[in-house]
Amino acid sequence: MASDLARITVTIPEDLLAQLDELTARRGLAPNRSEAIRDLIREQVVEESVGDKDVEVVGSVTMVYDHHIPGLTQRLDEIQHEHLDAVISKMHVHLDHGLCLETIAVRGPSGQVHSLADQLLGVKGVEHGKLVCVAAAGSGGHHHHHS
Repeated sequence: MASDLARITVTIPEDLLAQLDELTARRGLAPNRSEAIRDLIREQVVEESVGDKDVEVVGSVTMVYDHHIPGLTQRLDEIQHEHLDAVISKMHVHLDHGLCLETIAVRGPSGQVHSLADQLLGVKGVEHGKLVCVAAAGSGGHHHHHS
């Protein structure tokens, strides 16, 4: 592994370096700045790759909604049934008497997954929601190497 590494020099402002050190400490990497920088680069590369509509992605659509709104639950279910090949699993949690949290595990071409998320999050009555996804193929099962 060591022969695959290249050494570089980076010049950054001291306040940004302090923020990097805080990040490494929160992620349990301290004092390994190199691993933190590698993680940030990997994260950006993955984020860029999911922009390609044909890239295979995995992720989750998380939303909060009021299940008392007439037809809302049925509409969300209909959308998921229209995308059976992309929906892997669903978790539904009652937050209080009216609000529900739903997290849907998804997988498929980025364009299809984003379309599914847009349809779900665009349904009237969904109060909050977000799609989080990463490239499925080529992500290499990201491994941390701590010394």
